[in-house]
Amino acid sequence: MRPLGIEGAWVDTPRVFTDSRGRFHELFKDEQFHESTGRRLGLAQANCSRSVLGTLRGIHYASVPPGQAKYVTCVRGAVLDVVVDIRAGSPSFGKWEAVRLDDSTHRSVYLSEGLGHAFMALEHDSTVVYLCSEGYAPDREYGIDPLDPALGIAWPENLTPRLSPKDAAAPTLEEAERKGLLPSYGACLAYCGKDGSRMGDPRA
Repeated sequence: MRPLGIEGAWVDTPRVFTDSRGRFHELFKDEQFHESTGRRLGLAQANCSRSVLGTLRGIHYASVPPGQAKYVTCVRGAVLDVVVDIRAGSPSFGKWEAVRLDDSTHRSVYLSEGLGHAFMALEHDSTVVYLCSEGYAPDREYGIDPLDPALGIAWPENLTPRLSPKDAAAPTLEEAERKGLLPSYGACLAYCGKDGSRMGDPRA
């Protein structure tokens, strides 16, 4: 795994074994994950989404604590996966980084608590699997407009974004900050600990 340009985010490119029967790779390995990131991923929920071409999901995040860390991979098709630093007070606040996830390289992206996440389907029936540190809790879930001009995320120009009504109505980053809806950088560090391990996590 290698760190992305946003603190608290990594990309994993696994070794893929191919023979006459097909392919095999390790989707997630706790020991390797911990050695690379210094963190533990406490699995509370696993989600699977299937999206038509152009579907744009996000930018989603959860309030901290406890937030929701995610380990994301595309098991069919391809998506442009985007991590956004929405932590108020962060040195990289407002910055984003994109990684192509597909069923060829089998890359995965990990984003820690407090970071925003979005992706766009680059192929029909693109299927994404998320390993989540916390379960879905509607009262703690928030969104940012993925088409916010101030963020300037470089979504593919040849695709028309397909958004849910909820995502389409999400506030801009500036609006969310003004309303006090964003997690703070300090709160994220305090919750995760300087090494990224959850405070109070017995496995840390």
